[in-house]
Amino acid sequence: MDAHVKNDEQMWAVFCHLGGLFGILMFPANIIVPFIIWLVYRDQYPRVDDEGREAINWQISFTLYLIGSAILVLIAVGLFMVLGLLVINLVVTIQAALAVSQGRQASYPMTIRFL
Repeated sequence: MDAHVKNDEQMWAVFCHLGGLFGILMFPANIIVPFIIWLVYRDQYPRVDDEGREAINWQISFTLYLIGSAILVLIAVGLFMVLGLLVINLVVTIQAALAVSQGRQASYPMTIRFL
């Protein structure tokens, strides 16, 4: 594999993780953006297949946790949980993107494996 292909593969793998941050702008984009990147490049780049699955699984898990926390806002505890989850998502997504950009495998905490 030449350097250009390897760089493209790594770039798209990083974009799979960073794509989850689009949820800040528009809610379902945190799942849709990594999913589209994964669908387009998973057959072409094995690393995008692995990292895309990891990113999508995290974003789905995060969304489920966020929905549960939003329901708990009714008893006041959920507000802290929602804010905490938003910060956690930002931090772990950036950490994952940095790990992939440095050639390491990304791993998110508390991820439910859907794919």
